[in-house]
Amino acid sequence: MNPHAKTYQADEMIQKRRWSILVILNLIVFMSTLDGSIVNIALPVISKELHLPISQTQWIVSGYLITVCTFILLFGKLGDLFGKIKIFKIGTIIFLLGSLLCGFSSSLLMLVLFRIIQAIGASMTMANSQGIITEIFPPNERGKALGLIGTSVSLGSIAGPSLGGILVSSLGWEYIFWVNIPIGLIIIVIGWRIPPVDISFVKAKLDLIGSFLFSIFIISLFTGLLLGQQAGYEDIRILVSFTITVFTFFLFIRVEKQKSDPMLQLALFKNQSFSVSILCGFLTFVATFCFNILAPFYTQNILHLSPVNAGLLLMLFPITMAVAAPLSGALSDKIGSELLTFAGLLVMVIAQVGFSTLHMGSSILTFGLLVALLGVGNGLFQSPNNSLVMSSVQRSQLGIAGSVNSLVRNIGMVVGISVATTSLFSVMSSKAGYRVTDLIPNRPDIFIEGMHFVFIGSASICLFSALFTGWRLLKSKAAISHL
Repeated sequence: MNPHAKTYQADEMIQKRRWSILVILNLIVFMSTLDGSIVNIALPVISKELHLPISQTQWIVSGYLITVCTFILLFGKLGDLFGKIKIFKIGTIIFLLGSLLCGFSSSLLMLVLFRIIQAIGASMTMANSQGIITEIFPPNERGKALGLIGTSVSLGSIAGPSLGGILVSSLGWEYIFWVNIPIGLIIIVIGWRIPPVDISFVKAKLDLIGSFLFSIFIISLFTGLLLGQQAGYEDIRILVSFTITVFTFFLFIRVEKQKSDPMLQLALFKNQSFSVSILCGFLTFVATFCFNILAPFYTQNILHLSPVNAGLLLMLFPITMAVAAPLSGALSDKIGSELLTFAGLLVMVIAQVGFSTLHMGSSILTFGLLVALLGVGNGLFQSPNNSLVMSSVQRSQLGIAGSVNSLVRNIGMVVGISVATTSLFSVMSSKAGYRVTDLIPNRPDIFIEGMHFVFIGSASICLFSALFTGWRLLKSKAAISHL
């Protein structure tokens, strides 16, 4: 590597290795996604073997998600300060250590604690992967590279349920965590020297007060959202949690405005392209997770498919997304990202409206086509939108921009789950005449009404995002025509 090179793109040796670097990043992204999707299928077994109620095992998933969102901005900032590749490598090791320890857990407390360690490592890699790609790849290949990262996410989602089922049934639940170890060791032994040494640093102080306030904000927000689904959002404890959330959020904003070196540079959001892309990314994850929550209920309880067949049918989503994402990323390098994000959102609107028309007699083929259409829409949208986010900021802000992008994705997941379940059970309760928190036996019609309401809402969310991106597209074309 040329030590005098000011950018990775100016270094010929690094450019020759850029696709190998992408493979290393993709493997770790795949591993993290696989771990997220592989755990859910093992919860009933873990519950039985550790003698836990199912409601408590949800913290194995929730604790991981809360930790990722709590630390992801911090590690994005640390990536800018000390080097994105260095933080990424340390995160990989911590993730592997957490994975190893999870398999040795003998109680819920141990498992949640080790999942938190695992999540700290995952947040270090999530916060910096997009920034590394944006620094290394030239602008004409950036969309394709980010698209391939999207493909790894989809493939991890595809492999998780099937591989998890095989591992749990043949070896035991411990191996859903230990499967990460050989993949991680291969990355360290074979590919650890491929990524270059960090050359991009920002001289600034770490914002500990901002980090603390943001942690309180995330923990209180997620606690309110997750527990509110069980206890009801009118519960005084949930209301207190949301009050703390609002207070700490505004205090965090006030502190960050006064800091010379804030954890979150609020000036980022003055960048119109960045703000619109981040908002639309958040909204699409909210809408997508409305589908993720309702689809298993509809396929198994309304279409009467077995869990295995339902899982195979729902795999159409990540499969079509895995095909569309890299194609969309490569195309965005040639024709620009704005048009593709707009097209992807319109496809998602069509799919969500289609879901809102389903009923008890709908065919499996119709549902499958809509699932595939939703996957195509997501694939068309996500890669160009990631490219817009990362291309709209300065080089010194790539770490924090990537971590903000990953943060809104994870928060969107939780908000989507909360919006879907709250809306569904509110409509069902209204129709049934009493509080409903589960499916009502022999009353699929009530579930269908609630499902229609949720999908109309998620279609509206996608339409709102499409109007935003359409406005940005028209504005971009107008600016070009005036040149």
